Amino acid sequence: MEQSWQLSNTSLGIAFLVASFVVFYLIGWYSNRASKSVADLYIAGGTIGPLANGLGMASTYMSLATFLGVTALILKLQVPFVYMWIQFILAIPLITILFGTSLRRMGAFTPAHFVRERYGKTAAVVSACWMILIMLMYALGQMIGIAKAFETLLGIPYAYGLAFGGLLIVGYITLGGMYGASYNAAFQMVMMGIAFIIPLGAIMKAMGSSGWWFPPLLYGDMVKSMLEVAPDFFDPKYGVKWYFALIPSLTLGGIGLPHLAMRVFTASSLRSARAAMVWYALILGMVFSATYTMGFAGVYFSQSTGTVISPTDADKITIILNLVYNPEWVTALVIVGAIAAGLSTLNGNLLAIGALVAQDIISTLKPNLAEKSKMVIGYVAIATAGIVSILLAFKPPAFLVVSILWAFGLAATVSAPLVIMGVWWKEANKYGAIAASLIAGLVYILVSPYVAPSITLSGDALTDKLGLSGALLSAPLSFIILIVVSYVTNRIPSLAVRIPRHETEKLIESIHGWSTVNPMRYNSTAGAFTIAGICAVLVIWALMPW
Repeated sequence: MEQSWQLSNTSLGIAFLVASFVVFYLIGWYSNRASKSVADLYIAGGTIGPLANGLGMASTYMSLATFLGVTALILKLQVPFVYMWIQFILAIPLITILFGTSLRRMGAFTPAHFVRERYGKTAAVVSACWMILIMLMYALGQMIGIAKAFETLLGIPYAYGLAFGGLLIVGYITLGGMYGASYNAAFQMVMMGIAFIIPLGAIMKAMGSSGWWFPPLLYGDMVKSMLEVAPDFFDPKYGVKWYFALIPSLTLGGIGLPHLAMRVFTASSLRSARAAMVWYALILGMVFSATYTMGFAGVYFSQSTGTVISPTDADKITIILNLVYNPEWVTALVIVGAIAAGLSTLNGNLLAIGALVAQDIISTLKPNLAEKSKMVIGYVAIATAGIVSILLAFKPPAFLVVSILWAFGLAATVSAPLVIMGVWWKEANKYGAIAASLIAGLVYILVSPYVAPSITLSGDALTDKLGLSGALLSAPLSFIILIVVSYVTNRIPSLAVRIPRHETEKLIESIHGWSTVNPMRYNSTAGAFTIAGICAVLVIWALMPW
């Protein structure tokens, strides 16, 4: 008979849940009193300090999967998962280095906002539509996970957990705006760290680890015991191509996600944004290391005790370990921490959708809207996106219930190349951007197992589902199309006259901090075609047998 992993004392769950949501609503209401403009709503007026911003960035990036989904992936992948985690951590520092500073100078709220200023209205609408699809996938995954957490915590059916928890969440996100999201995310990050790492120390101690007092890094004394029960745990399992594919799919994907870039723009200054990176890397590194330790402990528990974790319960390994080794009130605290992780990511998702709809689509089509109207549209868009996520989560469409990691690959394909080349190469134009986004984006979808199961690249189900094989093909393809189409169309007189070349050069010089235009800066054809050549090699490599 299959074991049920749920709290027996639901009053504990209710007490923790009520207390945490009272705090979330108070922080959201109090913080958002200062919100008077569109910039306040989406980037908190650019006033968030480095520590709060670093905590908020880490919190937004972690998501519910850190508690409930990732550990299941560790059970399957084991040690190669460490390399996936490293790619996630690299994304936000790269946003700052590659384009965060430039977009801040421009005053852009999202990568799609940059696309509008750089490539024009049509490219902006295409980019915003892709981003909304990605954010919906992301938000839907969080909403389903939160509903399951409510189900486990309160012992209620999934549908009730979804309706009750979903409306509670959408209310506080809409109430708080980016001010509330930022300070709530900082608080939730502290809450997550406490709820995840301290109980993990107790679990490691019960398993006999001498490094239990700092589980993120000191679980190494259990390696010998792990090898006795799972001799293949540390085997690489995959080839060089698999590990390389993590870069275009996860690192580039993180760079292209709007809710992460928005966190960079909330900083009070460039210096503050760089300082926030240090806090972000420290905090995220510690919690991600603890997540891996939790997965390590889960494998050790399963192998050493002979406990069979069913595929449907694999996501719950964090909860299972706490139910086995810690008191129930600790498990309740852990589940509330997991909900907080989902909330912080949903915050970012819904605010990004609000900015994409209000700023990047409606304001693009109706540029003369008053500031107050833009704010009202923004609040309505945030609430509507949340309600749509709830409705979709009741009976989610199969094509939207994909791995969140798969959505990273789509962002790497349709967003990152447009922003990176747009910042660093003056010749990049709207024809190249639209063609790259549409063609490469459709190729990524076509080779995924979610749409056409018979057309996949690697043949390994997990690799294809995570989008690793697809992104290794489509992300470089997007760079090639953008460079080649831009280069060719710039030399066709009937098309070139529709490109505001001088304004584009002034824009790029200004976002890099130059007051004068130098035609030689950021205009290297040799550099662009070197990138295209390297990408062509990667495309061929992606098409060869894995």
